[in-house]
Amino acid sequence: MIGHVGTVTAISTPPGKGGVAVIRVSGDNALAVAEKCFVPKNGKPLSAQARRAVYGNILLDGEIIDDGLLLYFPAPNSYTGEDVIELSCHGGPLLTGMVLEATLKAGAVPAPAGEFTRRAYLAGKLSLSDAEAIGLAIDAVTRAQVRLSASRDRLRDAIGEIHDRLITLLSSLYAGIDYPDEDLADLSQNEVAEGVKAILADLTKLRDTYRTGRAISVGLPAVIAGKPNVGKSAVFNRLLGEDAAIVTEIPGTTRDVLEHPLSVGRALLRLADTAGLRDTSDPVESIGVDRAKKRIGEAEVLLLVFDTSRPLEAEDRELLAQAKDFSGVAVLLLNKSDLSAAWDESALPEGSPAAFCVSAKTGEGFDALKEYLSNELTDGDLSLGEDAIVASARQSAALSAACDDLAACLDALTGGVPIDAAASMAETALASLSEVDGRTVSGEIVDEIFSHFCVGK
Repeated sequence: MIGHVGTVTAISTPPGKGGVAVIRVSGDNALAVAEKCFVPKNGKPLSAQARRAVYGNILLDGEIIDDGLLLYFPAPNSYTGEDVIELSCHGGPLLTGMVLEATLKAGAVPAPAGEFTRRAYLAGKLSLSDAEAIGLAIDAVTRAQVRLSASRDRLRDAIGEIHDRLITLLSSLYAGIDYPDEDLADLSQNEVAEGVKAILADLTKLRDTYRTGRAISVGLPAVIAGKPNVGKSAVFNRLLGEDAAIVTEIPGTTRDVLEHPLSVGRALLRLADTAGLRDTSDPVESIGVDRAKKRIGEAEVLLLVFDTSRPLEAEDRELLAQAKDFSGVAVLLLNKSDLSAAWDESALPEGSPAAFCVSAKTGEGFDALKEYLSNELTDGDLSLGEDAIVASARQSAALSAACDDLAACLDALTGGVPIDAAASMAETALASLSEVDGRTVSGEIVDEIFSHFCVGK
């Protein structure tokens, strides 16, 4: 694990003009740093004014550059568990940079990205899942992401409860191993097997929430595809609620991939508009078609657009056949419902994906489409405020490993395998479970998580 020592400082508010900017300092010498660059108006020492907003002057090279407020949080009762100073100044970019410079000249060093939250984690103030949830909240682009991050306690509590249950079962297994001739185990081997079975069911259910958590937290790759001039870009714009793509009556207008985030209910789509699928001799358009096919191969959601004002052609039927074989969620958008129809849903082959009659011009059908996608991509029975939901690939992988180990443990307990082998499998499952909230996790994983945080957090 990368270690950062000393007292660190960084601007903790976004860059740009604002009413207030906050510079955060954390470390053993945070108070000494503050005393060199801040003079309280009341004349009292900062050490005697912990957890109070103190008004005073901010100094750089001995000169007053601003007035502002200072908050001092002594260790261990602070965000990082260390002495922390939060210095609020007026929010001009130049002025904020000068205040940061003042803390650096007073003895602090620049904080790497995510350093304050890393220190909070290392001090036991946060679990690793808590830290990931904080990162999600900072990067959130949908309300569902904010609500998911705010319910992080639910996941921590669920993991902790299962962790404690598994330890209880392990203690009984080890009692039977260490004292086979004495009845010291709290539970019989059959009772332990039933307990493992119950834990495995709960862990599997928790692991499966990642399908919903991933759709909310990371978003799913989605592609709008179809023949040229069926209204793909118009559908793209209608879904986004803005003119993000150029729309003309000329076939082949879209030649590259355009991508925008789109919230559909609780789910987030990374929606791509692509070139029309057709054989073409135009070298530029051909590149666009190749890119469209590549995106379709990578997508988990496919929105296949058709023009119902024109008769079905061989190319349409070929696309319909491909949609039936799509491994993700495929939806047929029967566009231009505001025009006279040359065909309708009855013409679709049996077993086709769900179809929606829509009009990119009027907006007809799009509310129903979004509701359908939200229901398909997330579990409506899961409450973001009440239920534990796995939100990261790291958490999901750790839970999957724990499930595999517990399944092997259960087979051992019910299949006559020596009890010490079953205990070893249960212990391995416990180690995997501990990785979810960071009780035991490699330094490389910790470094990777905090590398995605912004400087100042």
